[in-house]
Amino acid sequence: MTGPGWPAWGAGARPWVLLDRDGTLNHECHYLNDPAALELLPGVLSALARLQARGVGLAVVTNQSGIARGLITSAQLDAIHERLTNWLRQAGVELAGIYVCPHGPADHCACRKPAPGLARQAARDWGIDLSRAWVVGDKRADLELATAVGARGVLVRTGYGRETEQTLGASRPVDWTVVEHLEGAADAILAALDIPGQATPGPAQPRST
Repeated sequence: MTGPGWPAWGAGARPWVLLDRDGTLNHECHYLNDPAALELLPGVLSALARLQARGVGLAVVTNQSGIARGLITSAQLDAIHERLTNWLRQAGVELAGIYVCPHGPADHCACRKPAPGLARQAARDWGIDLSRAWVVGDKRADLELATAVGARGVLVRTGYGRETEQTLGASRPVDWTVVEHLEGAADAILAALDIPGQATPGPAQPRST
């Protein structure tokens, strides 16, 4: 399903999707600290492959307060992300990056979603026009991040998504779209990108500094 008011992409503009990790790409696991416990949700690989095939840039933005809480080490997190990256790569999917906030809520940092720090760092690294991007996740913080940076928010009903949808109720802004899973998010995004005659951007390249 597509959201109301999603504008067409301008000539040469590259679409980007900033993805939450837990509950969006992989099964929700309370403070995941074991790479062997990482399990992708059904349809994730095909959804990401379809987006990438249309030239959509892909990056992960994830809160990992388990580090601040002492429940996971940086080395464990790196191992989890190496496993995730390798899994996606085997399916031909390349992430531009995985952007992590290691802080807890009490740290009042600028990077813990819904604060915009992670999205803005990705934008600096890759030259992303955040007003022409999507943020996809299963929590209110993901949608609020989208609003904070002027992107479009997509809530998936996987992970905590159904619970989030219930708590939002009638207060959900009209530009926040709800879908069943990442495949549904890919469907909505690709439908919005289906503009006759528009060229598909090439592979993502980091922005030179």
